[in-house]
Amino acid sequence: MENSFTAVYEKLDDWYIGYVQELPGANVQERTLEEARESLQEAIELILISNRELAEQQLSGF
Repeated sequence: MENSFTAVYEKLDDWYIGYVQELPGANVQERTLEEARESLQEAIELILISNRELAEQQLSGF
């Protein structure tokens, strides 16, 4: 299964802010746009893993 998300990047002063509209909690702040992209990708992966683990725990009754 492939997921598609909308990443938004904004430049505020010396920082780049990145977030995903469809995934609450997926947001980053970095000095460069490339760093923001890499960090946001990692944040997305970690949130999806965490959400999957929580769902599996709820289904198994823990």
